[in-house]
Amino acid sequence: MASADLAPGRREIRTDAALDWVAERGVYLGLLALIAFNLMFTPRFAEVDNIRLQFVQVVPVAIIALGMALVIGTKGIDLSVGSVMAISSALLALFLGYGPIVAIVVGILGGATVGIVNGLLIARFGIQPIVATLALLVGGRGLALVLAQGRLTEVFDPTLGVIGSGRVFGIPIVVLVALAVALVVAFLVSRTTFGRYLVAIGGNPEASVLAGVPVRRTLIVVYTLCAILAALAGVIQTARLNASDPSFVGNLIELSAITAVVVGGTPLSGGRVRIIGTLAGAMLMQLISATLITHNLPDSATRMVQAVIIVAAVFIQRQRGSA
Repeated sequence: MASADLAPGRREIRTDAALDWVAERGVYLGLLALIAFNLMFTPRFAEVDNIRLQFVQVVPVAIIALGMALVIGTKGIDLSVGSVMAISSALLALFLGYGPIVAIVVGILGGATVGIVNGLLIARFGIQPIVATLALLVGGRGLALVLAQGRLTEVFDPTLGVIGSGRVFGIPIVVLVALAVALVVAFLVSRTTFGRYLVAIGGNPEASVLAGVPVRRTLIVVYTLCAILAALAGVIQTARLNASDPSFVGNLIELSAITAVVVGGTPLSGGRVRIIGTLAGAMLMQLISATLITHNLPDSATRMVQAVIIVAAVFIQRQRGSA
């Protein structure tokens, strides 16, 4: 009788352990499975040029996902990152006549301004993150179109060319930039007071206020950092394409970034940030897209797969939280 009474408890423990395992390591298992599939069925997948291309193409999503991880760590969300990319790209093209350094700085400052606005709307005026950033998703894209006069602008500059296609010891510069960003974000999260504040706010914002955590200031900084990284991604994308197209740059990239963060193990309920998992999630999203395209499936299939992954990841997180 005693063993029968304990059986349900044992099943619950095994279920909880399985959910924990999937949440912690599922992204790596999925990545390995996808790599194995491509090695077997995708011609020339293991060639150096293709591997290099995959890493280059994932850079914008990876950089934005790192910023998104900070936001989600505070139990927030930022839907405006794609529009910030477009604004940064449009400003870069608009100010390129003053020199590439000036243009890059202006582009990133433009993105930072959007982040500050996001942070103020959320932290100072109490607007829900999804509402505030949705407004700037729409308004930001419109501003980018106005700045670019609604047209594609060719961007040719030697400095931008080096950023977009240059290599150091065979490694693309944009990949090195993404790795540097990952190291900085990891340091902020794990080694600074700011990182502790961020995690505390996501875990329990009310208790954080009572404990003296500067919640408003931290949230403004978090959304500003997220926007700065999105603007950096916009600069990189423009440098790679040698063109600024505000109707295309960053379009729907927020979906890929959020998926990368969630599938990488950072819960939407906040209180935790997984950097390595986020990078693995971004690579998973890139390989899914590349695999589907290589095997003659439309880009819409990628969106559907991403939607399924988000739902599955959120379901697993919720089951863990209710356990």
